[in-house]
Formats: sequence, C-alpha cells, structure tokens
Amino acid sequence: MKTLLVLLGPTGVGKTEWSIRLASALRVPILSADSRQIYRGMQIATAAPTADQLQRVPHYFVGSLSPETYYSASSYEQDVLSLLEELFEHHRVVILSGGSMMYIDAICKGMDELPIVDESLRHELQELYQREGLDPIRRQLKLLDPVFYGQVDLKNPQRLIHALEICLMAGKPYSSLRTNPERERPFRILKIGFTRDRAELYDRINQRVEKMLEEGLLEEAGSFYPLRHLNALNTVGYKELFRYFDGEWSLEKAIEKIKQHSRNYARKQLTWFKKDKEIHWINLSEQERDVMSEVMQLLEQE
Repeated sequence: MKTLLVLLGPTGVGKTEWSIRLASALRVPILSADSRQIYRGMQIATAAPTADQLQRVPHYFVGSLSPETYYSASSYEQDVLSLLEELFEHHRVVILSGGSMMYIDAICKGMDELPIVDESLRHELQELYQREGLDPIRRQLKLLDPVFYGQVDLKNPQRLIHALEICLMAGKPYSSLRTNPERERPFRILKIGFTRDRAELYDRINQRVEKMLEEGLLEEAGSFYPLRHLNALNTVGYKELFRYFDGEWSLEKAIEKIKQHSRNYARKQLTWFKKDKEIHWINLSEQERDVMSEVMQLLEQE
C-alpha cells in the first residue's frame, strides 16, 4: 500500500535527523512540511537541511521560493498532492517531515476552498499594515467577520490580514467559508510524532539558537532587513533581530527573546498535535526505544 509517512513534532526535537535516517534506510525522498524552509536564503533561521543532508536524500519544498512570493497552505496542498502522484509511481513510501501545523493538516485533511486574493488588494493591505499597524486591520475584520475576530490571535498579522483579504474578496465572512473538510486521500497516512522531556527539549532549543548565531544568523537576518515587511520574514530569529537593528532592543535581549519565542512555539505545536489521536508518539528522551524498528514495524502494518 502506498504510504505517506508523516514525521512531526515541535521545533528542536530532532525531526530533520530522524527523517534523513529513515529516508536513507527506506531509500525514499523527503517532502518538507515547514512553511519557512520553503523560502530561499533562510537556511540558518529555519534550521533547514544542510547542503550535505540535501545531497544524501532528495528533498522537496526546501529553498524553492523567493521570500517575496506569496504562498499559502492551500497552494502547498495542491503542489504536494500533484507531486505525490508522481513519487508514488516509484516509491511505496514517501516521507513528509516538518512542524508547520497548517501544512500538515492541509495534506492529511484538506483545506477549505477559498477565493484567490487579488495581488493589488494584498499589496494595499500590506501597505496599510506597514503605515498604520494592525489597528485598522483589526477594525475592518471585526466589522466584516465578528465571529472570526473573536477566535483569532489579534497579535498575528498574517492571520488577520489573510482573513480580511478573504472577507473582501468573497464578500462574505471568512468564518462562513471555513468548513474544515476532511478529504479522502488515495494513500495511507501514518503519523509519527517525536517528542522529548520538556527540560531536554528546551535545552536543545536554547543550544540551537546559540549554534545559529555561531553559523551567521545575525548576518543572515541583516541581509533581509530591507525586506522585513514581507510575511515570510515574520519568522522567529529574524523578527527579534530586526528590533535589535531598529535600536529597540539590545542584542542580548533579542537573543533571549529568540530562545523564549522558540520555546513558546514548541509548546504551541505540542498543544496542537496532541489533539490528533492518530499520531503515534515516540519520546526521544527514552534511550531504550529502538526508534528505527518501531517505525518500520508500524509501516509493515496494514
């Protein structure tokens, strides 16, 4: 049976390492389910696979788009499903690996069919946000879709602007279009969730931030500073350093905030994933577990 092996978990848990180990053993490609690794030039901040890792195993959706390109979970769903048709002609198993919750749900469950947003409208709302901040976006959204306004994180510009775009394009509330369809897929989906004991996970995250800085995160963020208004750059690691470049924070504070926001994101990911009862969880802190054998046994089950 054709199987999509979905490897998921919080940031810093070790998904990249294990996806490459499993892909090497199975001789199959990896599809990234990371909404930021898909953009070029953001390797350090997104902890994208290294050049050596990319050589070892074929990867898709890594460094394939310009940060200036608008890309949504719905676009990702269409692109991945199209590619899987081709890949399953040559492989019984394909690995999907990442931690972007919406991207994983798009492939496993399907996305709502929403209107295509006009580029001029998108540009207009982005300019409004840059000029006046989120307040006018919030006011319009509250007027057009009070239901979604009451549910959304009011500090998340990406979610707010996207919802307002859809309201204006569709002429109806965004919330009325969110039917959350669960679509049938022509392949089996096996979800493996990696986790670690919290103290160990947080320590790994803190150490990874330090390693990113050693590898040149400051310089990478600096190269994107003129484009900081782009949605792709609303990314942990960049947005804190942009505030350092603006003179708002010290470098020490920016670094601590990167660590804090990375830990917060890991906690958010775990909360989201724990709602999914189809995930088979593997705690990588448990040294006695034979992860490779455990995954292979699950793959053999029909």
